[in-house]
Amino acid sequence: MSAMYFVAAGSVLALLFAATMFARVKKEPQGTPQMAKISAAVSNGATAYLKRQYKGVAIFFAVVFVILLIMAFLGFLSFFTPFAFLTGGFFSGLSGFIGMRTATMANCRTANAASNSLNKGLRVAFSAGSVMGFTVVGLGLLDLSIWYFFLHFWYTAIDPVASQEILIQNITSNMLTFGMGASSMALFARVGGGIFTKAADVGADLVGKVEAGIPEDDPRNPAVIADNVGDNVGDVAGMGADLYESYVGSIVSTSALAVAAGFDMQGVGVPMLLAALGVLCSILGTFFVKTKEGASQKNLLAALRTGTYISSVLIAICAWFAIHWLLPAEHATGVFIAVISGLAAGVII
Repeated sequence: MSAMYFVAAGSVLALLFAATMFARVKKEPQGTPQMAKISAAVSNGATAYLKRQYKGVAIFFAVVFVILLIMAFLGFLSFFTPFAFLTGGFFSGLSGFIGMRTATMANCRTANAASNSLNKGLRVAFSAGSVMGFTVVGLGLLDLSIWYFFLHFWYTAIDPVASQEILIQNITSNMLTFGMGASSMALFARVGGGIFTKAADVGADLVGKVEAGIPEDDPRNPAVIADNVGDNVGDVAGMGADLYESYVGSIVSTSALAVAAGFDMQGVGVPMLLAALGVLCSILGTFFVKTKEGASQKNLLAALRTGTYISSVLIAICAWFAIHWLLPAEHATGVFIAVISGLAAGVII
């Protein structure tokens, strides 16, 4: 139970850091009036698309919610299942929306910063990208924390269950459901945004390069705006929702496997605590992403990798202490090796 307080603190820390990065990027100058005008056009188009998409998705979620509610009344599901489905979809969509708004706000600011200083441009772009990253993990851990504390309170104070094992099974089975809601939102956001961005990209190329004979992304081609709108709704908003689904899905599935393996609450706490510690290690890693003037693309990529390597080493150290704190000694070493192998595979890929 004590590990969950660290998880809640990690969610708050991630969201505060995301808000700080957002404010920092927003303070940067937008550049010339033409840059600000183009940025506003892209932002307005992306917002209009998401509003229309979310209206359609809302109908789907309303229908599924009613179906799940009927199944709950018939005794096939827990009454918490329909509401967990809704929260998963809501936070998934919110992650993508915040990331998209940040990206459309940061594009002209990044271009303006890069025209003055390469390192400044990298810092503005990286800060803007980190907003969605930390928003995804912050909202994911917040959703996990809220549901865990609520369900723990419900099954201990309102509706006590027979044993600690049944308590944990009830909590994890209900928490798995909001992963389904997040997956549903990610499906619509990723597929819908992907179709839009491909259609806009091909359309802009046909009009510009084929019909008008001008270069790709030429400012004289108004379809370029639609192309950039598609990039934001597909590669940012869609990716944000997809990342949220993958993030919370991996945590709750690992927690459920831990319960099945007989680790009870200690096993549930391991993946959640590692996620919270990952927030802190990632924040520390961001401060090492910088480069010098005149750097090549190789140098820029090396700067990004430096942040990844430092964060990876830090989380590996933290994982050893966290796992040995929560799990019995005879199981801790094996789990730690599994964590390190997964971490190494991610870095290598």
